[in-house]
Amino acid sequence: MVMHANLARPGRDERRRAILDVALELFMQEGYAAASMSVIAARVGGSKGTLYNYFPSKETLFAALMEAECESEAWVTATLESASDSVDGALLDIGGRFLDFALSSKVMNIHRLVIAESGRFPELGRTFFDSGPKRSIERVSGWLAERIAQGELVGDDPEHMATLFMDMCKSGLHQKLLWNVDTPPSRAKKAANVAAAVKVFMAAYGASGPRRGEAD
Repeated sequence: MVMHANLARPGRDERRRAILDVALELFMQEGYAAASMSVIAARVGGSKGTLYNYFPSKETLFAALMEAECESEAWVTATLESASDSVDGALLDIGGRFLDFALSSKVMNIHRLVIAESGRFPELGRTFFDSGPKRSIERVSGWLAERIAQGELVGDDPEHMATLFMDMCKSGLHQKLLWNVDTPPSRAKKAANVAAAVKVFMAAYGASGPRRGEAD
């Protein structure tokens, strides 16, 4: 158990972060249903009333936690700002950063938590999706739309294209790790997965690849 005795009088931002840290720890230990706002308040070192001043319900606390932990905007923005000028080079950058993020131990544990609880609490799945995967897909699809407009890619559904690409990057790695069937893949294995995804993606959507209907 992580103790937070040194957080007796932090500023509001620090207190909020402390609450989120404790909530994540408790959700992972006990599950969403069993996690109690009273226990979270006690572990942080304050009253339940103070906790409700920050988060009026367990649902809003979970939503804030998902936003803070998914950090989808952070990895996407950093990747797109530093991505290669060439489309395939940029896709290698995007895929590599995405796979590092998606296969990280914290994100995998959040996936397991959401899967375990979303049957009884469907809103948790929606909260997780809106806070993480949806935002990532929107940012990547926006970048793809720009490349389509510049004539570097072909396609009429950037959101679908983004989803396909990100799914291909995870293919064969994500589920095995999610189910603890395999150990975290090596950097070389992740790079090979991303390279294969880029190759397939460019064959389908590259400006020099087959246009819609030509391969039918």
